[in-house]
Amino acid sequence: MVFKNIYNNDISRRYTIYAEESYQEVVNFLIDSVGSTVSAGNIAKVLTANKKKIDNKTVSKYIDTLVEAYLFYKVNRYDIKRKQHLATQEKYYLVDLGFRNALLGKELASDAGHLLENIIYLELKRRNNQVWIGKTKNLEVDFVVRNNKGYTQYIQVAQTVQNTTALERELAPFYNISDHHEKILITMDYDTGTYDGIKKINALDWLTKD
Repeated sequence: MVFKNIYNNDISRRYTIYAEESYQEVVNFLIDSVGSTVSAGNIAKVLTANKKKIDNKTVSKYIDTLVEAYLFYKVNRYDIKRKQHLATQEKYYLVDLGFRNALLGKELASDAGHLLENIIYLELKRRNNQVWIGKTKNLEVDFVVRNNKGYTQYIQVAQTVQNTTALERELAPFYNISDHHEKILITMDYDTGTYDGIKKINALDWLTKD
């Protein structure tokens, strides 16, 4: 298995891993949490509650090794209104979603919204953008994107917004942003359109554009 080879040939040789089973639990937790904000403290709390006792410092160390081995990308949060970086509740995206099925036995169709978010993130990085998770008041924008020319976009990702509740939920963070940078909603829906200047784009069209 690719992950096992990376662990044996890279991670375990470079870092001291005292409990391989606990390490794997952290890996599985991150894989199962792509698209969700997490913290080392929260992971330690959940694993300990499930009788996998581990402290947050160890979890933090394990996560660092996974990021340094390029198995996960760490994405920090950014307060859009105050224009400042935040040090807590980051997200992690998996470098290859095939690991999700291989390690957790989960099909790609399950939790499709967060997996689409992971795919969009990887493409944003491939296009050489800087990417953050946006905070606007008490809501979240999936991605604050800045290219190498300083051009900024705000992007929301959802599998579908065919019902009114889902559409309103995805648009709500945009309405809290007072600047005039481009705002895009990416979904798997075939229909596109514009809502108060916010562009709705099909994910496949976005992924295949130049």
